[in-house]
Amino acid sequence: MIFALLLLPGLASALLALVVRPYRAAVGGINAALSLVPVGAAVALWREVLAGRVPVAGPDDVLRADALSTLLAFCVSVVGALAAWLGPGLGDGWNGGQARRFRIFANLFTVTMLFAVTTDNVGFMWVAIEATTITSALLIPLHASKASVEASWKYILIGSVGIALAFAGTVLAYFDFSTLVGRDTAALSWVVLRDVAPALNPRVLELGFVFILIGYGTKAGVAPMHTWLPDAHSEAPAALSAMLSGVLLAVALYAIVRWQTVVRAAVGHGFAENVIGLLGVLSLAIGALSLVAQRNYKRLLAYSSIEHTGLICVGLGLGPLGVFASMLHLLNHSVAKSMMFLLAGRVLLRYRTAEIDGVTGLLRVMPWTGGLFAAGMLAVIGLPPFGMFVSEFALVRAGFAGDRSVTIALVLALLAVGFVGVLAHLNRMLYGPPPSAVSVGERGGWALVPLGACLAALVVLGLAVPPAVHDLLTRIVGIVTP
Repeated sequence: MIFALLLLPGLASALLALVVRPYRAAVGGINAALSLVPVGAAVALWREVLAGRVPVAGPDDVLRADALSTLLAFCVSVVGALAAWLGPGLGDGWNGGQARRFRIFANLFTVTMLFAVTTDNVGFMWVAIEATTITSALLIPLHASKASVEASWKYILIGSVGIALAFAGTVLAYFDFSTLVGRDTAALSWVVLRDVAPALNPRVLELGFVFILIGYGTKAGVAPMHTWLPDAHSEAPAALSAMLSGVLLAVALYAIVRWQTVVRAAVGHGFAENVIGLLGVLSLAIGALSLVAQRNYKRLLAYSSIEHTGLICVGLGLGPLGVFASMLHLLNHSVAKSMMFLLAGRVLLRYRTAEIDGVTGLLRVMPWTGGLFAAGMLAVIGLPPFGMFVSEFALVRAGFAGDRSVTIALVLALLAVGFVGVLAHLNRMLYGPPPSAVSVGERGGWALVPLGACLAALVVLGLAVPPAVHDLLTRIVGIVTP
């Protein structure tokens, strides 16, 4: 029942938008209301997992939710609800065709991500992650332009190459463990994989993991496979950018973490962690250095996502404490970056430009939006009292505890570079005389309520990790580093 409540509302919303012609704002309203159902289902999964139960459903228990699945399902459902409430199609300035297309494919995008993180089948997870590319790419050029169409095709081509490499790695691993389990559906189960992993051929699994890491790392924005991300995020409508940055990257990282547990059991500690950590530092370096040179605030947020993906990968290579810090950072990033892209959409709507130099006097023009934008940026660069400060501090502590002082010193230096770059850009946007053509005053103030709730959640996570969150993250550590 929980899985039905998690997956079916999105399918129903997509079907409703498909069949109702012409598009009506009531369709968006029903979609927004239904989007809250998966959030409740994810909370129910969370409660079940903390009670020591592992919910399963479907033939051969194809749907299964442990602590790691639950965290990702919660993030995806919350960000999907934000996109449903604040995206095109609720009485805004979008035309009916654009709103209808957004409602169809955004809901399918959410469903494919939810299915990817709750299926126990390796093959179905691969199919679902491939489907996320198709459903999201069709929305990038919602405002058709040469740049948006190019960004969409770039995303499709690079993402497809990446997912093909992930398929190659999966096939390599499958041929090895199918000799132990047999050629049936059980050979594709995460549970079975983890149990038989110690008997697998370490060299085959190492080679397979390299393909898998590059493949899913492409979707996660891991350098040097990140080149699609700034273009897609900067050209997509704000609600889609929130979903791409807030949770799509996290879903791809989820696939990497799942395979990391298998490789760790087969090969032992070190190989997977070192490879992930190396790409994490590279991603952090490219993201941080690129922040300094940005002239477009949506691309600024996109490169910030690459930076934070790098941080999560670094943490995954630092043992149990690092995994805890990474998963906490993933949660913080999902909330913070989805909020920031939705705020950037409000700024873009008012100023009609995504260029940083074209946005001045934001605090005067849009006091509440500007205030939330400033606070969100401070959260993104890791200042207290926001949650990212806590997760980054935990990551640094894990590095020193694991005798990785050189790596942590490099991480801190790159974070400082990104900090200075973002702060300089933010200062230019907040102050100074606003452009004469820009009107002063907030509009659509109700949309600030859920965005303010996001900021409040970051503050709560920055003051103290709630017991329910701490317990779930501890269980995830037990899954990744048993």
